[in-house]
Amino acid sequence: MIKKIQLPLQTANLVVGFMVWVILSSLISFITQDIDIPPERLAIVTAVPVVLGSILRMPFGYYANFVGARTLFMWSFILLLFPVWYISEADTFMDLIVGGLILGVGGAVFSVGVTSLPKYYPKEKHGLVNGIYGAGNIGTAITTFAAPIIAGQIGWQPTVKLFLILLAAFALLNFFFGDRKEPKPEVKLSMFEQVKGISGNPKLWLFSLFYFITFGSFVAFTVYLPNFLVGNFGLDSVDAGIRTAIFIAVATFLRPIGGLLADKFQPMFLLIATFSVYTVAAIILAFSPSIGLYTVGSIAIAISAGIGNGVIFKLVPFYFAKQAGIANGFVSMMGGLGGFFPPILLSIIYSMTGAYSIGFMLLSQVALASLILVVWLYYSDRLSLQAEVFRSTGQGVLVTDAGGKIRAVNPMFTKLTGYTEEEVIGNNPNMLSSGRQTQEFYRNMWKQIKEEGMWQGEIWNRKKNGEEYLQWLNIAAVRDETGEHVRYVGTFSDITKEHGQNFRR
Repeated sequence: MIKKIQLPLQTANLVVGFMVWVILSSLISFITQDIDIPPERLAIVTAVPVVLGSILRMPFGYYANFVGARTLFMWSFILLLFPVWYISEADTFMDLIVGGLILGVGGAVFSVGVTSLPKYYPKEKHGLVNGIYGAGNIGTAITTFAAPIIAGQIGWQPTVKLFLILLAAFALLNFFFGDRKEPKPEVKLSMFEQVKGISGNPKLWLFSLFYFITFGSFVAFTVYLPNFLVGNFGLDSVDAGIRTAIFIAVATFLRPIGGLLADKFQPMFLLIATFSVYTVAAIILAFSPSIGLYTVGSIAIAISAGIGNGVIFKLVPFYFAKQAGIANGFVSMMGGLGGFFPPILLSIIYSMTGAYSIGFMLLSQVALASLILVVWLYYSDRLSLQAEVFRSTGQGVLVTDAGGKIRAVNPMFTKLTGYTEEEVIGNNPNMLSSGRQTQEFYRNMWKQIKEEGMWQGEIWNRKKNGEEYLQWLNIAAVRDETGEHVRYVGTFSDITKEHGQNFRR
């Protein structure tokens, strides 16, 4: 029973964590009526919670394997009681900064579920499971939509205090219903050693960049849209909050869809589509369109962000199965930081140029670069897979050019013949000949290869040490677009023992 409720419980935990995480950005238009904040500092106030929420994601992911999701969620909600109460009593800019920094714990809890929940499900469902959990992002939409409405009735400070009740309730829920017996894999390496071990893998940095854009833009739009819509289009706070909530809801509900699609289809193709849409949508926003076109561009980014987020957290545990906790934490940390820098950068660009166009064009160029990197990663993965098959196959393999010169051999070739790669590259395969076959034999072999594209059969060859052995040999011709043979691939195995020692000379 306890195990079955972990997905809904931890998803609800993420909803609450993200609800608390965006308190400041959701209520900033009300807060500025009581606290004097210079316009150039508004972006700092709303972005500060993202800092700690990002940095803590890596240790949260790491320690989720040690203490379990129950403990981390419960103590995170208890800790969040302090900054929420402190912000509700704030009357200076610095009070908001101090409270907002600790408020980041609400965003850091994301790493807990993506590390914990896959333990309860088979790998072929990890994309969907992490996608459902990631839909807890809807917490930001709930606060963005509801908090301004409530604040309009009772004031922003009492509205903030309402979150104390929610946090206390979920701390108790995790105490009673969290899984006390959650599987905890044996982790022998320290967090620093694990980070050092995975940091040299280029895929980690690529996934971090992709999540920096997809989740980062989700957070950035969540943080900056309410104030931007009020200041740029003259909307009232409630209308701006509703529009922002729609953006969040679209991105959130599409996240599990992205995970489900990644379970069923090639994830790299989904990322290619994601960053293609990003590139076009950001260009639309760069031209400072009317509210109608701005809405279209923003919704397109919401769709891409939702699907992209779901796809990426299918890929991370697939490539980093043994370091899933720390890898999830690292990638999600970079995504959180991706939500910190854009609002500040947009504010700086706006103060210098009076427009946001350059910022959106920068987003389009980064998305285009990511599109190119995804294509490169897809094809490099295919090449790596082919190379792995080539190296690990149980048969000897040699590849020659059209002129018959050896261009590549695999490790099993060396094991079977005794010749190293350096000794055979550039030579003709006849260096392996035993001399038993007649010239007529070879003429017939190559005639069949020329006409049919392949030949297979038994043939005697000689090892480096002079020992003769019987091979089962397959030779296949590789053709180019014009039908010309450009190389030949031979695969062979030693079948001497199967035919008995009396076959030896």
